Amino acid sequence: MSSKIGLYAGSFDPVTNGHLDLIKRASQLLDQLYVGIFYNQDKAGFLPLAKRQALLEEVVKDLPNVSVLTSHEQLAVDVAESLGATVLVRGLRNGQDLTYEASMDHFNHDLDPELETIYLLAKPELSYVSSSRIRELTHFGADIRPYVPEIVALELEKQYDGK
Repeated sequence: MSSKIGLYAGSFDPVTNGHLDLIKRASQLLDQLYVGIFYNQDKAGFLPLAKRQALLEEVVKDLPNVSVLTSHEQLAVDVAESLGATVLVRGLRNGQDLTYEASMDHFNHDLDPELETIYLLAKPELSYVSSSRIRELTHFGADIRPYVPEIVALELEKQYDGK
């Protein structure tokens, strides 16, 4: 019997409770889940890549079948193939996400017809949580604790307090 290996790719800048919920749920469906921090080194991120990776590794440390990796200038389908992944995991918060993801799925399937995409719907209480909203709230000094793991809130407070 072959293992079910999946890849959940994103920028995780920063990782949110919505991301973490999807990771936990996907890890229950798959034998191995890789969480890939995909980034463009020509774009400045909110958090440095090493910090994003450290935070993500910390929040998934209790999930034995989850591993964190980073990738740049590679397509998710190519990374999935190199990992032996047969599944891409994607989250859907709303209809806009579905439209975007359907377009991506079309191209991913053309590039690798054997790679399937599974979509997990965001829980209603997490459907409005996004990294971009967390960055905005952080910029204005708002409380982000309801939306991110505690370690992320502490790190963002430490790095961006008074800025």
